[in-house]
Amino acid sequence: MPFAESPQREFAAATEWAAGRTLDALTGAEGAAPPTPAPAPAPAAPEPQALLAGVRVLGPDVFAPALLTGAPTPPETTEIVAEAFRVFPSDESGIHTWRDRATAELLTRAGYPVSAPTPPPPPDPGEDGWQRWSVRMAQLSCLALPTLDGPVHQRAREHPLALARGAARAVLRRDHRTSARLVRWLAWLHRTGTPSALELPPLLRQLALTGDGTARSALDLTVAAHLAAG
Repeated sequence: MPFAESPQREFAAATEWAAGRTLDALTGAEGAAPPTPAPAPAPAAPEPQALLAGVRVLGPDVFAPALLTGAPTPPETTEIVAEAFRVFPSDESGIHTWRDRATAELLTRAGYPVSAPTPPPPPDPGEDGWQRWSVRMAQLSCLALPTLDGPVHQRAREHPLALARGAARAVLRRDHRTSARLVRWLAWLHRTGTPSALELPPLLRQLALTGDGTARSALDLTVAAHLAAG
């Protein structure tokens, strides 16, 4: 008799499924997308509770297709995000509170007002060094979207060299997920007019060739490609 999947594995699979659906919406919104790696086949549709958990983890990225292409977010998708926020409230601590704040802002714009706790001070490379700071910024890559701005974005604008060093380090270490997320921040800086120490087109091509096969990384790179093109 096979063992049942643990909740953590089930939620991780649901997050990957939700990322794949968001990627489909983003690449289909304009008929074609910039060259990015194709993820592995998506897992089967998750159970409702797991889906809410996956959407909760994905956070602001659920709205990425609308923010990048102007295509409206389907009302049923927004309702699922709002329901996920109710079922899985913020833990009110830690770095991911910034993700929750961004999700709450986008939900409120869409007519589903929700509240989120006040996040802690944004990470700063002066406290832990650029290596650890860049990893923490990678954890917040879902904030690198048009129309979102705040203290975390200001940190990115203040430290583009640290982000570039972090991205280069992640590429050399073959840490594909971290490098994709940091390149997304570099693409956001490019979109907002902040120069980067790295050239984005060859870096995006390299990461497209060495993708880890996950929908979440493919989504990060697709968002980065759209930002860079913009």
